[in-house]
Parts: sequence; C-alpha cells; structure tokens
Amino acid sequence: MNIKSLLLGSAAALIAVSGARAADAVTVAEPEPAEYVKICDVYGAGYFYIPGTETCLRVGGYVRYDAGVGDVGSFDGRTATDHEDGDAQDSWKKNARFNLKTWTGQETELGTLKTYTETKFNFPNGGATSVSLSFAWIQLGGLRVGKDETPYDAFIGYAGNVIQDTIIPYGIKDTNVVSYYFDAGSGFSGVISLEEGSDGSGISGTIDSYVPHVVGGLKYKGDWGAVTGVVAYDSNYEEVAGKVRLDVNVTKELSLFIMGGYGTDDNLRDDAGNVIDAHGRGFYKPWGGNWAVWGGGTYKFNDKTSFNLQASADDDKNYALAANVAYTIVPGFTITTEVDWDHFGHFGDGTSAVNWTKADKKNSVGGIVRFQRSF
Repeated sequence: MNIKSLLLGSAAALIAVSGARAADAVTVAEPEPAEYVKICDVYGAGYFYIPGTETCLRVGGYVRYDAGVGDVGSFDGRTATDHEDGDAQDSWKKNARFNLKTWTGQETELGTLKTYTETKFNFPNGGATSVSLSFAWIQLGGLRVGKDETPYDAFIGYAGNVIQDTIIPYGIKDTNVVSYYFDAGSGFSGVISLEEGSDGSGISGTIDSYVPHVVGGLKYKGDWGAVTGVVAYDSNYEEVAGKVRLDVNVTKELSLFIMGGYGTDDNLRDDAGNVIDAHGRGFYKPWGGNWAVWGGGTYKFNDKTSFNLQASADDDKNYALAANVAYTIVPGFTITTEVDWDHFGHFGDGTSAVNWTKADKKNSVGGIVRFQRSF
C-alpha cells in the first residue's frame, strides 16, 4: 500500500463518519418572533397594549415628602390634589407617601371600557404606616360603578390649587357610587350619581336605609372658562346642599375662580335652633352654617413657576387664606412652598361628639413645604 492509497482511504473514512454524525444531529426549530410592547396613543400619553390583548394600560403615580410647621392643620388636609382629612398640629409634622395609579381602556361595541385605581402608602410622624384605596372604579360608556370621590366635589372642582383647604372644606368624600356621565354637545355635560356615602370627622355620612344619597350636576365649558352647578340630597338627614362655580381664563397666564355653597340644616338643629349633630355639618355641607364661599386663582410666571391663591369664608364667621408658589425644577419634580392663615369664628362649642373648638386661638398661621416627583 503506497502513501497515496493510504491518504485516499483515510479521507473516505472521515467523510463516512461525518455523514453519520450529521444524520444523528438534532434539528433546532426557528425561534418565534418576540411580541414587543406596543404603544397605545388612543387614550393619551403613557398607555401601552397589554401583550395578547386589546386593553391599553397606563401606570403612574408620585413619591412625595411633606414638612409642615405651625398650627393650621396638617399638610395632609383636604387639598386640590388629595382632598383628604387632616388634623391640627402645633409644631413640625412630616409625611412621606408613595402613590400608585393605574388606568385601563378598551373600545367595545357599547363604548369605551375604562378602569381607574389609586392606592396611597403613607409614612407620617411616629411611623404609623397606613395604606388606603382611594379609587377603584369601572366605567363603560357613561356608566361608572365602584369606589370614587362623589361628583358633588370632583365634577365641580376642588377650589384653588393649594395644599391646604384650611377650615372651610370642599372635599374629600369617598363613597361607593353608581354614576352616569353624559355629554350633551356644544360644551354642555352632566352627571347623576347614587351614593352610599362614608363616615369621617364625626359626620355620619353612610346611608342607614335603602335610600341612597343623590347627586346631580351640569356644566357649560368654553374657551373662556366654565360654569358648573351641583346639588346633593342627603338621605340620612333629609337635607339638600348645592354649589355653583365660575371659572374664567383671563389670559394665558391668569385664571380665576369663585365658588359658593349653600345647604340646609333644619334636621341638624333642635327646636331652639341649636345644632345637635356635628355642629350642623353634613356629608355634603361640611362647612359651618348655611353658606360658604371660595375664591382665588393661579398666575403662571413661566412654564416652571406659578403662584396660587385661595380665600374662603363660611356662615359661622370662619375665614381662611392660603397662598403658595410651585416651582418645577425639572419635568416631573416640583417643590411647593405654602403659607396658610385661619381666623376661627364660631367653630364649635365643644359639646358635640365632634370637638371643632379652637378656643385657645382665634388666629392661626402655618406653613408647608412639599417635594413631589410625579411619573
């Protein structure tokens, strides 16, 4: 056997072995294309399609740190952005919060199907962490059911863009609702709502029978501003309350508002005219006496800086003033510095289960600094 024959034989053997191994190799299937998240711009910025569905989802919220000083209630009081109950303070008071919001939207043959949830995690002075579900509702077309803020406040608006609404409250009223919103065209819209109510600040607001609270509202909105009215029937006390509001866009920089409220309290008083429950305050009339008024506005110095003012008064000779400057350092991060003043007239006599008395001071001053990162 010569060298040439040996080389040819070796090559043939290698080819045979390689062919055998190739016949035994496992065939790998082609990978399926990945389904990437798709942007959904039907309902505004921030929405995306949940993979495999026609539902659009948006996730947002904010992280906030508040520091308050003085004796004008807490920075967690009813506000233009929170609308929550607060409490009095006499020194520094601080609170950290994480707020998580979700929105969904989907088009159906019966209209847009939407949901909204909002959950708040608070860490205040003393470290008593609390979690609260502020919103959890479903809406199909104009019909909304679930936990919401009553349209008696939300439909007409929350007065000024201030942190503290001081002692003349206009929210918050969390409740389970069955509401219907309608758009009549030409700038007109409306709402009607059947509500369960809720108890807070010593005010009995939850219904105690099969008769719900009833709320209705109408609005006309144009380029110049808006006119809105709401009315509510409190089935617990069989009382009626209402509010009317005027918003005016004076210039691109300046917007003003005035809002007045009136409510009956006949069933909250005895034959001598003395209030017998929560000093005449009810679920839809949380102010003192029969009437209350709020006014103020916002002036935008530029895209980053705005000045906000709110003045308020009620029938019980309580007066209040709140003013702040909000500065957006970078998009999504705003610092707000506010000063609040209260004058206590007849704010209770301490005889009720709810002690609205501020007998030690007729005038109170406080301040709040808020750091908020919204996303």
